[in-house]
Amino acid sequence: MLYRLLYNLLIHLFSPLLLALLYWPKKGKPGFGRRWPEHLGLVAPASRHRPVWLHAVSVGEMVAATPLIRQLKAEHPELPILVTTTTRTGADQAAKLGDLIEHRYAPLDFPWAAALFLRRIKPRALLIMETELWPNWLTACGRHKLPVMVLNARLSERSAARYRRFHGIFRLLSKNITHIACQYQADADRFAGLGMPQNRLSTTGSIKFDISYDDNVREQGKMLRAQLGAQRPVWIAASTHEGEDEQLLSAHQALLQSHPDALLILVPRHPQRFEKVAALVQQQGFRLHRRTQKVPETNPQVYLGDTMGELPMMLAAADIAFVGGSLIERGGHNLLEPAALGKPVLTGPSTFNFADITRELLQAKGVSIVSDSQELANALAQLFEHEPQCSSMGNAALKVVRANQGALTRTLSVIRTQIPL
Repeated sequence: MLYRLLYNLLIHLFSPLLLALLYWPKKGKPGFGRRWPEHLGLVAPASRHRPVWLHAVSVGEMVAATPLIRQLKAEHPELPILVTTTTRTGADQAAKLGDLIEHRYAPLDFPWAAALFLRRIKPRALLIMETELWPNWLTACGRHKLPVMVLNARLSERSAARYRRFHGIFRLLSKNITHIACQYQADADRFAGLGMPQNRLSTTGSIKFDISYDDNVREQGKMLRAQLGAQRPVWIAASTHEGEDEQLLSAHQALLQSHPDALLILVPRHPQRFEKVAALVQQQGFRLHRRTQKVPETNPQVYLGDTMGELPMMLAAADIAFVGGSLIERGGHNLLEPAALGKPVLTGPSTFNFADITRELLQAKGVSIVSDSQELANALAQLFEHEPQCSSMGNAALKVVRANQGALTRTLSVIRTQIPL
């Protein structure tokens, strides 16, 4: 009780700072528009009775949750699922699921906001992606006797040591958690070391690896590649951000010195940047073709992916994939998307959003980290000039994906035993 009182005192005391961090305008950061009150629990009721509430704080967690949601809906078409995210970028990722879900912004962890959210949504259970544990959420769920599952859970040794130092906080959190499905046995062991009963722990693996593309995506990729030029070197820079496009275009300019017919498929992360990036490409003197352009540009040097939902097809059309958000401090994006298509993967040094995946791909030699545009240009030239190395790197990336698959099936099995579907 003392820990909870102290916690609530601190979050209210520091609430102006917390709200400023969330809402303060920042260049390239999308806002929340009129939906900001949802963070205070002021959400519209769910359109269907007693949904499963799934929380994925931002993009990385939402990417992991997507195959789980699709499989749940495939097995239980009538099951209502309400997804919450904290960030706008997470909401944009959730929007790709269309009518499979409803979306709300998650309440901040004020006790009154959590209580108001539960009264309005009336969920049957809470599924939390990746150890996003909030004391007032869990207390409110306990009062409503809601099953709470943590999925794809990780617990680093550093976090475990912190919980051991303040063990009362972990007891406050864990008493209202029904089950924790961990990515690795080491995570389960750390939770057990903190006092979590073994019968409330399982090891399922990471569902981020359960990513696959159907033949249609590959066929569309082949068709696009035929349009772009089957014999020319083609690389893609996916999910790029402001401050990164200039570096990528510089790398492409350097690559053109040794490979004058090379083509860059450039796909900005946010659609509101399409026009600005198109202008930047033309300012730098490249021949530009846009995906939405009806009349094709003759022999373009840059192909701008200015559509939504077609990234897998564009990845399939390329020889090599660079994943953005990594040459600037954004933490990177999902390296498994090109890896699942057997593409050699390049990334910048900022990969903290996908640290475990990056580490596994590095160990398998399926990814290479470049620190700047010159290193990127050198890596591209090396791979284009040594096809066996390019192929080996792509195969290694694909093997990592396949070796880690199966977590989705195991996670679903655990969910069935814990919550009413």
